[in-house]
Amino acid sequence: MTSGRGRSGPSEQTIQVEIYNQTYSIRSDGDNDYILTLAKYVDEKMRAISSGTLTVDSLKVAILAALHIADEFHQAKDELAQADLQLASRSSECSENLDRILKQKDMPQQEFEMEQ
Repeated sequence: MTSGRGRSGPSEQTIQVEIYNQTYSIRSDGDNDYILTLAKYVDEKMRAISSGTLTVDSLKVAILAALHIADEFHQAKDELAQADLQLASRSSECSENLDRILKQKDMPQQEFEMEQ
């Protein structure tokens, strides 16, 4: 979970996490609490999946958990894209309305200047 490849940086740390009864050493230059939160999330996903299936193969459970997490990610990504489109549309509407208001405000002054 490092930001780059290759040698360890001075701020890089190793943290131990437990996922599905397995302990992993994670090397990261990030926030340890965040890493623990991610590990807990993956563990919970794997446990939820294993309780709903008959398989005891941890690799299969991990693959199914990865698929569920990937599905959640893509749904969130699609929702964000939709929100971005709506925001862009609303921003464009506001900009057009503002332009129209500013043009209407300037019209009487321009007409006055043309009369002189």
